Amino acid sequence: MSQSSALVHFTSLDWSIIALSIVISFLPALFFFKRAGRNTSEFFTSGRAAPWWLVGISMVATTFSTDTPNLVTNLVRQGGVSSNWLWWSFLLTGMLTVFLYAGLWRRSGVLTDLEFYELRYSGRAAQALRAFRAVFLGLFFNCIIIAAVNLSAAKIGNVLLGWPMEQTLMVCGVMTIFFASVSGLWGVLVTDTLQFGITMTGTFAMAYFALQQPVVGGLSGLLAHIPAHKLALLPDFGDWPTTLSVLVLPLTVLWWSVWYPGSEPGGGSYIAQRMLAARSERDSITGTLLFQVLHYALRPWPWILVALASTLIYPRLEDIAAAFPYVDERLIGDDIAYPAMMRFLPAGFLGFVVAGTLAAYRSTVETHLNWGTSYLVHDFYRRFLRPSQSEAHYVLAGRCVTAALMLIAAVTTYALGTAKEAFNLILSIGAGTGLLYLLRWYWWRITAWSEIAAMVCSFLVAIAFFCARKMGHNIPETVSLLTSVGVTTVVWVSVAIYGPATEEATLDRFYTLTRPGGGGWAPIRARTAAVETQDSLPQALLAWVLGCAFVYSALFGTGAWLYGRWPQFGVCAAVCLVSGIGTSRNLVAYRART
Repeated sequence: MSQSSALVHFTSLDWSIIALSIVISFLPALFFFKRAGRNTSEFFTSGRAAPWWLVGISMVATTFSTDTPNLVTNLVRQGGVSSNWLWWSFLLTGMLTVFLYAGLWRRSGVLTDLEFYELRYSGRAAQALRAFRAVFLGLFFNCIIIAAVNLSAAKIGNVLLGWPMEQTLMVCGVMTIFFASVSGLWGVLVTDTLQFGITMTGTFAMAYFALQQPVVGGLSGLLAHIPAHKLALLPDFGDWPTTLSVLVLPLTVLWWSVWYPGSEPGGGSYIAQRMLAARSERDSITGTLLFQVLHYALRPWPWILVALASTLIYPRLEDIAAAFPYVDERLIGDDIAYPAMMRFLPAGFLGFVVAGTLAAYRSTVETHLNWGTSYLVHDFYRRFLRPSQSEAHYVLAGRCVTAALMLIAAVTTYALGTAKEAFNLILSIGAGTGLLYLLRWYWWRITAWSEIAAMVCSFLVAIAFFCARKMGHNIPETVSLLTSVGVTTVVWVSVAIYGPATEEATLDRFYTLTRPGGGGWAPIRARTAAVETQDSLPQALLAWVLGCAFVYSALFGTGAWLYGRWPQFGVCAAVCLVSGIGTSRNLVAYRART
């Protein structure tokens, strides 16, 4: 088969839809150009005026990128539907952010979450921590995330258009650099809303046409042909190693112990940026809750259906390579099955899905560019290198850094292989530090030195296991994870208890400003006499349980409905109704209190 005949066929209607989508999505950039250039508050936090619905939709649009459906496809093809527990478990973290941390972040009043360090801690250790995290997260870690998104975009471009990786990176890079450097966060938020609508519509269209293929035979045919263990929502408990890695560890350790973008313990990165951009504390909490519902309950099943259908159409990787002989063999992996399914879309729908895919890519990358730039410019350059320049100077610096970040991320893309590989790499960085990020709001004894010790220890343990594997030792991932979590936790807790404490004036100021609940601030609460305004920790934890029950029951109730398992559907619907009412009442009670 020649390359020209194998390429997916785009009609003039498809190209018109793609072009129109690009034009529409650029309008907010032009509209908000002048406003974004006023000052860094407008450029990085939209002037703290974003309503809850815009905050929530922007969060979910950012976490929906080209690598997300590819990752789900990768997981389903290799381990079945139950493999998604690797990321479904992060709902526990997300709901904690809603009810325990969103209000605290908004009350703190910081411009970026790294500014938190000099608000919460004192001395040179706090300054050093802020500077290091700004460069580590804003440059190194952020570029790995963007590179993972770039990799998926390159695979889609190679499958659909026959473009080599460098051509896809150049086209996508120019668009995102222009938009992110011009519009600021306001433009990103508004465009996210438009792009989310396009992307979700395209996702449901993908699922519909995947099921219509003769090999699949509709939903009933899919369920009849796919093995039961592939469809199961829980792994086979007879296969204990798989159950341990896919279900037990994610639900008991992974969700609170690792730092993953979008599901950070205690909130952070672009999630914190959105919460800080909200116009009020209530908007911050409600918007973050909306994000959890859309992220976990609405989006997964269309991806899962496409992934399952792909196992019937392309049972082996060789089948994908045969169907797309022009695709670079270095890009062939289970994650490429998702864009390979786009070849079955009819005219018009193909353009719409590609437009949605491009929108998802831009939404994520533009957010990461704005977020990473905020760290490098506000938390490093402005704070430590050039502290007394004009607002226009810092906005210009932000636009230049945005372009530089995209170029570095493009180069980093060549080092990655598959979406699953990138996911594992991101999880491995900082494993064991998550508990500290949860407790630093609720225990006064945690210090900047605790965080420094946690980061150093986690890094050294990860390097030790990496070297051991290179030397030929076959060490299971579960062993390395549990060891990293255990050793890192012991180290940072010891430093918190026996190391130097944060200055009393800093602790008093932080507690008076944020008012966290619980007994971890008892000495400071007694000293500041601010007990009447603190949060109710038991009520927040009850809301967390109800919120998790609400979203999980919606997620699995949808699965039971698709599978035709009506008793399970009835149970999930009842749990969803009861927990949903409880979650709503908790929100009403919180609004009344604030």
